[in-house]
Amino acid sequence: MKTVFKSVICLFIFFCASCNTSGGGWTHLFNGKDLTGFRQLNGNAPFRVENGELTGVSTKNEPSSFLATEQDYGDFILEFEVWCAPTLNSGVQFRSLSRPDFLDGRVHGYQCEIDPSDRAWSGGIYDEARRGWLVTLTDNKAGQAAYRKTGWNHYRVEAIGDNLRIWLNGVNTSNLRDNTTPKGFIALQIHSIGNNDALDGEKIRWKNLRIMTENLEAHRRQGNLAPEINRIPNTLSAQEQADGWELLFDGETSNGWRGAFRDAFPERGWKIADGQLIILKPEGDERGGDIVTENRYSAFELSAEFKLTKGANSGIKYFTLESEHPHRSVYGLEYQVLDDAGHPDAKLATSFPGSRTLASLYDLIPAEHKRTNPIGEWNLAGIKVFADNHVEHWLNGFKVLEYERGAEAFRERVKGSKFADSAYNGNGLFGEAPEGYILLQDHGDEVAFRSIKIKDLKRK
Repeated sequence: MKTVFKSVICLFIFFCASCNTSGGGWTHLFNGKDLTGFRQLNGNAPFRVENGELTGVSTKNEPSSFLATEQDYGDFILEFEVWCAPTLNSGVQFRSLSRPDFLDGRVHGYQCEIDPSDRAWSGGIYDEARRGWLVTLTDNKAGQAAYRKTGWNHYRVEAIGDNLRIWLNGVNTSNLRDNTTPKGFIALQIHSIGNNDALDGEKIRWKNLRIMTENLEAHRRQGNLAPEINRIPNTLSAQEQADGWELLFDGETSNGWRGAFRDAFPERGWKIADGQLIILKPEGDERGGDIVTENRYSAFELSAEFKLTKGANSGIKYFTLESEHPHRSVYGLEYQVLDDAGHPDAKLATSFPGSRTLASLYDLIPAEHKRTNPIGEWNLAGIKVFADNHVEHWLNGFKVLEYERGAEAFRERVKGSKFADSAYNGNGLFGEAPEGYILLQDHGDEVAFRSIKIKDLKRK
């Protein structure tokens, strides 16, 4: 009898060990033996099982290859360990898709970054084949230091509602609000290496892949969170409100804006539709005209998404004043909004070449090292003006220029620009007013804006 009982117990233990679960609400995604539950997409770089680990091998002349779960997941907590050759770049897709009607089945969606390079963006969030970088670690020093280049790294991805958070070796690297894709597969990436012989045959290895899909709030990690980034259009998260951010455009009305040199919002030339504030291309010569905020600002952070049409030109101006001058145009420091490939201003010969391209300080300082999304897709502009007159332009999460407003180097630039005669500005020093309006420029081309928000750094 004891022998039978022991046999039953052994069978039960064997059965539990064979189940695809790990207890505590966790389910294993990888059984340690084969690729059951996965399918390969896009490229043919090989995935295989070695020593109980899921291994990917970089392969010349293959596009990025993905090993995707057959099952889709919406809300979940995902954990895994990864070892990546220091010369490679990789990631783990989540809430991702592959559809015939999108780039012929190209895998697209959120990617948890695995980046052994010195830029140290491991644990950031990249929107594969769509918007590009959503979260880098440029302002997260603790996150940048979390990745171990020579050993195994532990990741935790929490996707709960519109809140996407990533921990790397216990450090919160990403804290994102975004609702673009609520559900999709999880996929492991072997990044393309082109024709690089030196990288051919390098490996990336995963183990202990497990997922939880129930009772998530009880298991959500708290405390020591990374700065929150909100990419849900025309909204302020609770954290943004607590940090002092305000919407300059509510997605439905023109509240807070008026026409330049006017008391009211323009009756033509602009429209509000689908949560967008849109400059219309006029049929004749009549434009709606520039619009300005009702309030003035001195030290601030401004964030705005914009979408260009082919060949379009616009701008976001700051420290603008409505002093009279011959052209009755409100001059000010301008974050250039431009189709660099389709508008002649981008290649125009000026005293400072390139200073009329996208994200540049118009006619003064060119933007550098830009990462842009295609025409017809959204780009994210950022302008930061600090109390000490240090100014930064940002594009899609990356700083592209900086300068000191009022410094001698800045004034020398002004002397060599179209703004050399600044008498119209009221104080004789272009761009050095103590405060001014935020302005959206009507240059006669169709351009859309949304998610326009500001943080007044002077407000207590």
